[in-house]
Amino acid sequence: MKDEFKGIMEIAERLTVLQKQAVAQALIAYEPEVQDIIFSADVNIPRIERVLDTLLDVAFDERVLALYKKLCRYLYSIDESTAVFYVNSYREIWEEEETGMKDEF
Repeated sequence: MKDEFKGIMEIAERLTVLQKQAVAQALIAYEPEVQDIIFSADVNIPRIERVLDTLLDVAFDERVLALYKKLCRYLYSIDESTAVFYVNSYREIWEEEETGMKDEF
């Protein structure tokens, strides 16, 4: 039993390391891209969707979530229905309905 628990703990530790790496990479790669999209008033919806799709994968992190929200707000100004889709996607994946926690976009 101890060996099984030890194995589970090792897997959990490796998962935590991988999550931290994913967050760091997302921030390095996509923070400048989000800024560029917004400041250049880019209306390239496929580009914006690609960034949002990538950020959504690691939106459990508050820093990534802040970027995700920022880009969703920008997207809302040019394509409301797509922005609503991404807000709802975040809610479906990351919000904890059983605890009643809701995150305001």
